[in-house]
Amino acid sequence: MQWETVIGLEIHVQLATATKIFSGASTRFGAPANSQACAIDLAMPGTLPVLNSQAVDFALMFGLAIDADIPEVSVFERKNYFYPDLPKGYQTTQLEKPIVGAGRVTIETPNGDNKVVRIHHAHLEEDAGKSLHEGNFSSQHSAIDLNRAGTPLIEIVTEPDLSNAIEAVTFAKKLHALVTSLGICDGRMAEGSLRFDVNVSVRPRGSETLGTRTETKNLNSFKFMEEAIIREVDRQIDVLEDGGKIVQETRLYNGDTKIARSMRSKEEANDYRYFACPDLLPVLVTEERLQRLRKSLPELPEARTTRLVEQFALSQQDAQILANDIDLTSYFESVAKQCDNPQAAANWITGELIGRLNSEDLELDNSPIDAGQLGILIQRISDQTISGKMAKQVFDSIWSGAGEVDQIIRQRGLQQVSDSGALEQMVTDVLSKNPAMVDDYLATEENRRKKKLGGFMGQIMQASRGQANPQQVNQILLQKLASMIEASGE
Repeated sequence: MQWETVIGLEIHVQLATATKIFSGASTRFGAPANSQACAIDLAMPGTLPVLNSQAVDFALMFGLAIDADIPEVSVFERKNYFYPDLPKGYQTTQLEKPIVGAGRVTIETPNGDNKVVRIHHAHLEEDAGKSLHEGNFSSQHSAIDLNRAGTPLIEIVTEPDLSNAIEAVTFAKKLHALVTSLGICDGRMAEGSLRFDVNVSVRPRGSETLGTRTETKNLNSFKFMEEAIIREVDRQIDVLEDGGKIVQETRLYNGDTKIARSMRSKEEANDYRYFACPDLLPVLVTEERLQRLRKSLPELPEARTTRLVEQFALSQQDAQILANDIDLTSYFESVAKQCDNPQAAANWITGELIGRLNSEDLELDNSPIDAGQLGILIQRISDQTISGKMAKQVFDSIWSGAGEVDQIIRQRGLQQVSDSGALEQMVTDVLSKNPAMVDDYLATEENRRKKKLGGFMGQIMQASRGQANPQQVNQILLQKLASMIEASGE
């Protein structure tokens, strides 16, 4: 039987406010456990929540960016459940009247088509704390860190419009680019700033009836999301083809061990006994507020892509890679200004820099090579101080902390030899030492077409310890060989 996959996402976006959604406690990441949990976060008797206006603005900015319906009134509710890291015994969230209504995000599918992914809604809520489990099986103990409790989130819920893991990851990356460009989230997935819950079901191809879905929670990397979806699709198909039934449940996926497992049976909304929060007034969204926020919206990824193509004559692909990260765009613009070569800047950033950051799991702001140094490095290639091959050696040296561009070039004697007299002598020496190679090359026109200059070039570059200007060497070599052909009377 042929199967098709149906995927919907729930995305928790941690808002980049300085304080929590209902208290003045800090949201700074990495503080000592429980050092950023005030009386409100701890649910102490007599405390009352005060809504963070900045969190509301951030949610509305997201709604405007996806052209969503934004209702005039939204309401907070209590979602009741008991868990150690939820001090109040309920989560303050939104259900019936969320802050952002239906919207849409367009992605490009693998075959190049545009696909609209519908957003059902986005609602404001508070995050829970974090359970810490330490020790081994025989002496394990658990603790609670409530620093994260009360951190403002928007939960974005899509319609089941995605058809495979690649589309889901493409959408996730598009959303990441959007919220970071808006400045409403720092996008640090390893720190939990963006977490994805993936709802997956399969059904016979052509069927209009949705299959039973499972939800895999708290995926915090694009790679893990893709792996989890592929494994869950395969698992569901195996179960169905063996005559079994899919159980609606919540699942977990460990990206390090590549193990997926069932966590609990899936709850329904009525299990949480939602009711309107008596401590918070309805949120009224005025047209004046929306107009103010609309005017404050920054350049978004699609507009940034268009600008990079038009302003710097980049390819669409390079521009998209750069535009998807606002910090990477700024980095590129600084490098391009420094070296006055936008295409070379884009090539080095999308190739060498991003590759190295990914391999070492680093964020751009932790890069050992800043935009100024990369710009100078590209300049040194342009002014023929060093070759492209040498430039990669210099890049590696800067990355390892050996110094700055010009310092490394000077200390290691990497300056490219561009003196025409010296280069001509090197070429003459190599040709005189290899008469058989020369005769073979000159023998016939067919030989000259088949036999490239690589053998000669290799020896010349070896003689110069890699410092000869390859363009000049190639030109001199061709001239000398042409003279030999002419002298032979051919």
